[in-house]
Amino acid sequence: MQKRTFLKTILATTMLATAGIPALAETPWDGPTTGPAGAPDKSIVVVAADMKNGGILGVSKGVEEAASQIGWTIRVLDGAGSIQGRTAAIGQALALQPDGIVINGFDAVEQQAALEDVAAANIPIVAWHSGPKIGCDAPGGIFANVSTDAMTVSEVAANWALEDGGKDMGAVIFTDSTYQIAIDKADRIKETIEAGGGKVLEYVDTPIADTSSRMGPLTTSLLQKYGDEWTHALAINDLYFDFMGPALAAAGVSSEDGPQAGSAGDGSEAAFFRIKTGAYQAITVAEPLNLQGWQLVDELNRAIQGEPCSGYVTSPALVTKEGVERMGDATAFDPDTPYREAYSAIWKQ
Repeated sequence: MQKRTFLKTILATTMLATAGIPALAETPWDGPTTGPAGAPDKSIVVVAADMKNGGILGVSKGVEEAASQIGWTIRVLDGAGSIQGRTAAIGQALALQPDGIVINGFDAVEQQAALEDVAAANIPIVAWHSGPKIGCDAPGGIFANVSTDAMTVSEVAANWALEDGGKDMGAVIFTDSTYQIAIDKADRIKETIEAGGGKVLEYVDTPIADTSSRMGPLTTSLLQKYGDEWTHALAINDLYFDFMGPALAAAGVSSEDGPQAGSAGDGSEAAFFRIKTGAYQAITVAEPLNLQGWQLVDELNRAIQGEPCSGYVTSPALVTKEGVERMGDATAFDPDTPYREAYSAIWKQ
C-alpha cells in the first residue's frame, strides 16, 4: 500500500503556508509507478453529486481526460444537488451496464441501497469524497475512496485563520450535515481554532446545494448579530463563498474590512478568481482535482482487473493571493508533477 506519511503531509502544508504556492509544484511524482496495463474497450459512468460544485466539476474533467488516454468511453450523469437526483443517476448508471462507476462528491451512506444494487451487479465502484475513510476498501462496497487527508485540510485552514486573526479572531464555520465528511471537517476546524486560543462565534449547518438561496440572508443575519466580532468565515467548501461576497457588498462591507474567508476545500475556479482579485476570499486549501480524476481511472482499472488498489493519497495546497499570482493564468491547482506520464506509462506497458 502506497501512502504518504502524516509527517510528510504536515511538512508539505507547512511549506505551502510559508510560501503561499503549491509545494507539489516542486516535488517529483510520489504516486504509483506499477500496476496493470489498461483494460481495453471499457465504458464507465461518473455519477456527480452536483456539477455546479467546482471541485466535482474539476474531478469529472480529470476523469474524462484520463479515460481518453486509457481508451475508455465515459458518460457523466449529474445528480443536480439533491438526494433524489443522485439516486436516479445511480439507477440510470446501473441501467447502462458499464464496466465501472465513479461516484463523485457524495456520501456513500446516503445512497447505501442504490450502491448495494451496483455491488450486486458486480460493477466495481470507485469514489471521490465518499466518506471519512480514505483509500482502499471504503464502506459501501467502494474499491477506493480518493481524497486528500480531510483533517489535514481542515487544520491548515484553521491555522491560517488563527495566524491571520491573532488573539481577537472570531470565526463562523459553515458545514453541511448531509455529509459525514463535512461534519468531520467542520468539527476539526472548530477544535483547532479553540485549541489555538481562537473563538468560534457560530457553527452553521446549511446545505451546499442551497447556498445560492441561503447564503445571502445568512450573511446579512450574521453581520447584524456579530458585527466586527466576525473576523473570519471558514467553510468546508468554496461554494459557500460564491454567494457570501455579493451579500457583504450589498451591506456596504468591503472585502478588506469584512470577515476574511477561507475554505477547507476544494480549490474551485471561482475561488481562484476571488483570491486573485481580492474579492471576498483570502485562501483556499486546494486539492489536485485533475490528478485525482486520473487516480480514479487508475483505481478503477485495477478494480476491473482484480488487482489491489494503490492506496495513494495526494497532498493539498494552501493557495493564497501571492500563490495565485505566481501561478499566472492557472484557474485550478494542478501540480507540475508528471502524473499524466506516470499513469500513461502504467496503462501502456
